[in-house]
Amino acid sequence: MGSSCTKPVAHVSSSNISGSKKSQSRTNSSQQKASLQTSHESVDPSISGKLKSFSLIDLKEATKNFRRENLIGEGGFGRIFKGWIDENTYSPTKPGSGIVVAVKNLKPESFQGHKEWLAEVNYLGQLHHENLVKLVGYCLQGKNRLLVYEFMQKGSLENHLFRKKVVSSLILAENVQPIAWATRVNISVGVAKGLAFLHSLNANVIFRDLKASNILLDSDFNAKLSDFGLARDGPTGDNTHVSTRVIGTQGYAAPEYVATDLDGFNEAGHLTPRSDVYSFGVVLLELLTGKRAVEDARPGLSEETLVDWAMPFLSDSRRVLRIMDTRLGGQYSKKGAQAAAALALQCLNSDPKIRPPMVDVVATLEGLQSSNTFQRTPKYANATKHSCHSLT
Repeated sequence: MGSSCTKPVAHVSSSNISGSKKSQSRTNSSQQKASLQTSHESVDPSISGKLKSFSLIDLKEATKNFRRENLIGEGGFGRIFKGWIDENTYSPTKPGSGIVVAVKNLKPESFQGHKEWLAEVNYLGQLHHENLVKLVGYCLQGKNRLLVYEFMQKGSLENHLFRKKVVSSLILAENVQPIAWATRVNISVGVAKGLAFLHSLNANVIFRDLKASNILLDSDFNAKLSDFGLARDGPTGDNTHVSTRVIGTQGYAAPEYVATDLDGFNEAGHLTPRSDVYSFGVVLLELLTGKRAVEDARPGLSEETLVDWAMPFLSDSRRVLRIMDTRLGGQYSKKGAQAAAALALQCLNSDPKIRPPMVDVVATLEGLQSSNTFQRTPKYANATKHSCHSLT
């Protein structure tokens, strides 16, 4: 995991959901534990043997004592630094030698702290896929909890979709070019494959926090899922869902997961793999429109989500082109955009049972990817600009 931007990065975007104040006060520690080794207080030995256990001294040396110039990400969870280690021994090396890694140093007081750190170690220590970020190792020393990931050269999808500049220790004030249509389709395929892999496991793993800031891009813009701190095993046997405390990111979470009961409490959301499908629909909508899941509300105006704003257009194939990202300059396929919008509409269905499984989403996107649909859209398709349909 890594990024080429200073702040915020991979774990920072829209505000987190952790239930209402009432529900937080009623929440207790009797949450169900995920069976993929996420309930332990320490790293499972069978997993720790597959990962490098770094000492704090090693990581200080690899990052040059967490020097400010090596800072590539910062948020409520802590900070992410660029570091250098030997490719074979994983011992710290000088900048410019060995391999580059991203070192996440969690704040002791960060949200859910140890539990999320442990979930990342135990999940990524077992799961390996080309569309999941690779965890190289970890450090658990006293109150210090750190994670060492592969470095992702292009940073997060969030930075490329929504920011005008990327600032890194290598390039200052680098202008971010709009992501081309074909690249956006490829990114969506990578994300979909990562989720389909998780859902295909015996544990039926639910990612639970899919958002643009948790999608990292390598040098070729291949997408990988990062930040498994909120992941958990899905329902098994005759169970239709997992009841769990509502937590996630506003604008991305499925309605059935954040729904409150009659008393106004939402401490036990209904979580299923189709919850991830909804979040994917939101990300796909961000790729189409270039707009955030939740924009900052203007003074005196109520907050409107991207889904609320776009839904009237998604259901009309003739109007859907009005919400396309104008930064694409018309360089996209009309049919391709309509097909992607139709897929997003399916994923965003209010009934989770009607949403397509991720394997079907992958098949649809791969068909879009392989078809020759990247030609320029006719000029009239972009005649209506975003300014006429502002998201507030």
